[in-house]
Amino acid sequence: MGGRNLTLLTDLYELTMMQGYFHNESVNNTVIFDMFYRNNPCGGGYAVMCGVEQLIDYIEGLSFGEEEINYLKTLGIFDDEFLSYLADFKFTGDIYAIPEGTVVFPREPLVKVIAPVMQAQLVETAILNIINHQSLIATKAARVCLAARGDGVMEFGLRRAQGPDAGTYGARAAVIGGCIGTSNVLCGQLFDVPVKGTNAHSWIMSFPDELSAFRAYADIYPDSCLFVADTYDTLRSGVPNAIKVFNELKEKGIHPKSYGIRLDSGDLAYISKKARKMLDEAGFTDAVISASNDLDEYLIDSLKEQGAAITSWGVGTSLITARDNPAFGGVYKLAAVKGKDGTFEPRIKLSENSEKVTNPGNKKIIRIYDKAQHKIKADLICLEEESFSSGEDMVIFDPGEPWKKTRLIAGEYELRELMIPVFKEGKRCYTSPATMEIRDYCAGELDTLWEETRRLVNPHEMYVDLSKKLYDTKRALLEEMSVV
Repeated sequence: MGGRNLTLLTDLYELTMMQGYFHNESVNNTVIFDMFYRNNPCGGGYAVMCGVEQLIDYIEGLSFGEEEINYLKTLGIFDDEFLSYLADFKFTGDIYAIPEGTVVFPREPLVKVIAPVMQAQLVETAILNIINHQSLIATKAARVCLAARGDGVMEFGLRRAQGPDAGTYGARAAVIGGCIGTSNVLCGQLFDVPVKGTNAHSWIMSFPDELSAFRAYADIYPDSCLFVADTYDTLRSGVPNAIKVFNELKEKGIHPKSYGIRLDSGDLAYISKKARKMLDEAGFTDAVISASNDLDEYLIDSLKEQGAAITSWGVGTSLITARDNPAFGGVYKLAAVKGKDGTFEPRIKLSENSEKVTNPGNKKIIRIYDKAQHKIKADLICLEEESFSSGEDMVIFDPGEPWKKTRLIAGEYELRELMIPVFKEGKRCYTSPATMEIRDYCAGELDTLWEETRRLVNPHEMYVDLSKKLYDTKRALLEEMSVV
């Protein structure tokens, strides 16, 4: 945030490799690295791409100033010639990324870096740090908002986040994923998103009694009276006192734009239904019942199934930390090296674990939609030079079980290329939309998923296929590199 030099936000081995490439110019070729992930977080059927705006800020700010150079000198492992090079360092490569708010799936590149290997190596750690964290929180938020079934969800986990950056950029990611606002005022300032909040139990406890506390708050904020109702006894004290104050406002001719109660403890299903009955009988049928209390998507879904009379949700710890799945697991792997003839030669990483074998080459992603319903049928990872037309029949297949094939009929499907250029020759060529615009875009993206893919538990796995040309390239490299 705010003007910091993040150039040293990297693992030491990125810098030691840079120095090695610097002194071995013959291997300092232009390369392609892909950032991707292998498994959807939270056992879900998708993820939400997030973090491109901060990635752009990071790349634009890349420079080794005097302070950074002097610190590196103290490590005693970098020579003067290399440090002099760093003093004039600039990123000169290309970066492609999937736009923020896009739904994404395992194994497809979220970010592609094309640059001299020294540069591509330096930016690895920061790209992973930024995209992994923010995509994780945006994905968690999308799941929480799905469970809320159209009710407003507010993010308010700042006090439980792993530090100011995680709390602030995480709040932005949560809004992109579907939250209507955040309690984080700094996030509101930086990214122009709605900030929301009322009062705490300490406000109630600071007054001689609960009724006095409610009245004092209503005097200051007559247009927005949401009272925390469980400080002492929700049904015997909190709700009756809230009703008294609502009646007093009504007698004064004051009609709040928003009003109601917040529940933060107890059996939320039972208490909310009882509170709803009391409010309705008092004539306050439009009063909001908001709930918090360590919620996540599973608890919200359960409360919905129980008929809880809650229409607004505040989600903190479980959202801002993605508590049940605290790491996104994205990786950054070399995919191609530019040869002497100027073409990219594919590279592949082998592993005894087939899931960790990478997809080689200079790639792009084509999303295939069902034309009638505009739902995603599959994603196709292919080589950059390949082209496809929805005006022709198309056959796609499962790269793990290639005998499983699907024929797409001309005119019944639509195609969209996902990755967009963000930097070209070191210069920014993309402007990130406003956060609330990305939120709207993300809502549309989530609507392109089949309900089976959005299930919280045991979702349908979306197909991510390889083109025949990429599949053959991968098989040829595996054959070439296999040891007999």
